[in-house]
Amino acid sequence: MSTPLLSDADIGRLKISFEFFPPKSPEMEGQLWETVADLGGWEPDFVSVTYGAGGSTREPTLVTVRRLIAETPLRTASHLTCVGSSKDDVRRVVEELQAVGVSRFVALRGDPPEGPGSVYRPHPQGYANGAELVKGLKSIGDFDISVSAYPEKHPESESVAADIEMLKRKADNGADRALSQFFFDNDQFERYMDAVRAAGITLPVLPGIMPIHNLTQLKRFAGRCGTSIPAFLDERFAGTEEDAERRFEVGADVAAEQIADLVRRGISDFHLYTMNRAPLTNAVLTRLGLARKG
Repeated sequence: MSTPLLSDADIGRLKISFEFFPPKSPEMEGQLWETVADLGGWEPDFVSVTYGAGGSTREPTLVTVRRLIAETPLRTASHLTCVGSSKDDVRRVVEELQAVGVSRFVALRGDPPEGPGSVYRPHPQGYANGAELVKGLKSIGDFDISVSAYPEKHPESESVAADIEMLKRKADNGADRALSQFFFDNDQFERYMDAVRAAGITLPVLPGIMPIHNLTQLKRFAGRCGTSIPAFLDERFAGTEEDAERRFEVGADVAAEQIADLVRRGISDFHLYTMNRAPLTNAVLTRLGLARKG
């Protein structure tokens, strides 16, 4: 076994959380619950379940969250968006989730139903943005609330400064932490955090880590999210197009090295985008030196 990337002291401080998404088919449902059972052994700090644009996955999200709470010990957060919904619509969804035991939310404005890049139009009787949604949630109950953060600027934001001002509004309205969009340039993230702290924002910002399963597919997704792909990733994945095993190993190395570097820069909490697949996430955590707890 290779030498772990982190010391025992660093491992002792590390907290991880996972993101899942509701399944769209019976096959994907089976994969999700196998992944949940597998990754649950790491005893994450919490897990989150996504919620589609305009509430397009409301029912599958509710079913998934309900089962996570009922059948696992995992602290579970439901994503919640306000796009295309009135304040009354949001309250009804929140109360429905409360009824199955949800006390944690990831509060997001959400993408327009037409998808990223299309024009966002707030519902006339709804919340205009994520900051307003946080305030609305706090008026309903004393929830634990995570919000989004964008180290490379939200694609629709006019500037990084405007983005950071929005994060400050979310923090001022009661958010408990921010989960960042995935990124691959740690220097960029460190500069972003310097600007966040300079703006007086003390909110914890968890780096969002995306282990790479397929670089070509990731590039398409990253383009829609406004995430840059550094040249070193092309170099690292060169020659792996037809070698799935080698591609897996490189993907695990890249993500583990990114986390280890951020730990050296003082970060201890990380949010991993699992894509409902356990093997690559397992490999990343093993490389860091973590041991399963359950």
